[in-house]
Amino acid sequence: MMPLLDAVPFLTTAQQGPLQEIESHLLDRQTVIETWFRQAFLDTPAPFYCSVDLRNAGFKLAPVDTNLFPAGFNNLNPAFAPLCIHALQSAMEHLCPKARGLLLLPERHTRNLYYLENVATLRDLAEQAGFEVRVGSLIEAQTDALTVALPSGRTLTLLPLERKGSRIEAGGFSPCAVVLNNDLSAGVPAILEGLEQTVIPPLGLGWWKRRKSDHFRHYDAVAHEFAAMAGIDPWLVNPLFDNCGDIDFMQREGEDCLAERVEKLLARIKAKYAEYGIDREPFVVVKADSGTYGMGVMMARSVEEVRNLNRKERTRMAASKEGLGISRVIVQEGVYTFEDIAGAVAEPVVYMIDRFVVGGFYRVHTQRGIDENLNAPGAHFMPLAFADACTTPDCQLSPDAPPNRFYAYGVIARLALLAAAREQAEARQQEGSA
Repeated sequence: MMPLLDAVPFLTTAQQGPLQEIESHLLDRQTVIETWFRQAFLDTPAPFYCSVDLRNAGFKLAPVDTNLFPAGFNNLNPAFAPLCIHALQSAMEHLCPKARGLLLLPERHTRNLYYLENVATLRDLAEQAGFEVRVGSLIEAQTDALTVALPSGRTLTLLPLERKGSRIEAGGFSPCAVVLNNDLSAGVPAILEGLEQTVIPPLGLGWWKRRKSDHFRHYDAVAHEFAAMAGIDPWLVNPLFDNCGDIDFMQREGEDCLAERVEKLLARIKAKYAEYGIDREPFVVVKADSGTYGMGVMMARSVEEVRNLNRKERTRMAASKEGLGISRVIVQEGVYTFEDIAGAVAEPVVYMIDRFVVGGFYRVHTQRGIDENLNAPGAHFMPLAFADACTTPDCQLSPDAPPNRFYAYGVIARLALLAAAREQAEARQQEGSA
């Protein structure tokens, strides 16, 4: 486990007036906002779990990535495990109300002990929620149980899978439901196809099929609906984005389309900066339209930067997780992060189970700047007690006081969760009509 903080870190955004205006709007409309969220999630149920990367520019607070197979539960403050347990119980009541046994299926990289700490934390939380849990392995060559000793002192046993008709088992354990903590970047393993057991999240939300551009299309609609209700400019909580068709960075195919979209998006951002009197250089983020781990990401401040990539940069943009090639990208408005912890740049990551905010942490990077990707080697994590703060703001305090700052994080993260819920509903509708 990461060491807990004795106090909330100093955030430079505490001095940023414009963000206080956004936070003030959210605090003034708290009752209306919570009513709105409650109805929205009744209309479109939330995914099983989700994590959202936020960027806080002082003048803007927006999500930049939404992960439906989140790792990092071991980085949350363990003091708020009861919130996670309650949320897990609520989620399973909706998704598989008769479930008693769960099979947790993690990623295949068994050498990453910090990732396996995340798996062990999920296992422990699910057991405390009242479920019998086993951890399976999607490594096809594995035939025996593998027990791994973890830095926390816990152990994690990975069991080989066995297909029996339309069910899977692990070590003779036949679960009611299968919980994926594997984002399926490499596709759906044959052993998971056509199961009668409930698979959570649905296979169709894996990165083999999911697109970030689809998610932010839904988020754009959610942001506009929310902004109309909250009385703010949707741009203050919404990163502008665009995308184009197929691209091959090595062969330089699709480059003209990418350059055109970058140029137009930079112009749109520049216009909004001028509208709000923001004296900063606009930039965009070009990243793989699917996938995670911060791979296939670059920043651009001009069209020339996109057109003049050297071979090393093209190679880096051409490959993603599992060694898969990148053939589609999303062009997203770059959002500065003006949050600072002990002199290092930071960004908040908020975790949710069902429709509940259950925690979060700061991703901190000592070698990256305010306009760079922090999800990169060298990052470390500082857990924060989001739990009370994200749900119980204190209107007697200033808008940028920690409870109110964290409430704002929780609101924006839930907007991304709602977009993911609509994304999930759309995927299920498409599967039903196929």
